Amino acid sequence: MSGTDTRPQVIIFTGLPGTGKSTLAEQAARAVGVPAFAADWLMGAIKPALARLERSEYLAVRVGLLGTLVTRQLLLGQGAVVDALVSESEVASWRESAARFPARWYLIECVCSDEVIHRERIEGRIRGIPGWHEVGWDFVERMRAELPPLTVDRLTVDAMEPAADNLRRVLDYLAA
Repeated sequence: MSGTDTRPQVIIFTGLPGTGKSTLAEQAARAVGVPAFAADWLMGAIKPALARLERSEYLAVRVGLLGTLVTRQLLLGQGAVVDALVSESEVASWRESAARFPARWYLIECVCSDEVIHRERIEGRIRGIPGWHEVGWDFVERMRAELPPLTVDRLTVDAMEPAADNLRRVLDYLAA
């Protein structure tokens, strides 16, 4: 936290799968002492109940669950970290929610600037999230095509940099 500012923080980590967002989100949550809410873990827990939903309904449930958890934290005067691939409209919604309380709001976009390494990261990982599935490179390419690049202010970190350096950049960004 910067100076004497004690407002809660809403810290959003976004980016394509395999860019290090979950790792950084978890590390940042530990460092600032707030819970981390990961979209994949939430959706894995309720996936059987959502099997019949259309994709747009499924995505609405994901956003609604994350929003409810963060709102609850803010009502308690506490912050939260969110780990989710988000669109520009979802970013705007998160920012509005934080402003209502008021809370400090941060957006961190994780990227991987080397496509070969990025693909290797996806194809070689096993996250083991109960009820969830591993995603392949085809999913990453589909998400890249479907989601326009973010245009809002944010910190961008590259998975090609050492994780410790990226965490340091994130914590500096939060403290500024």
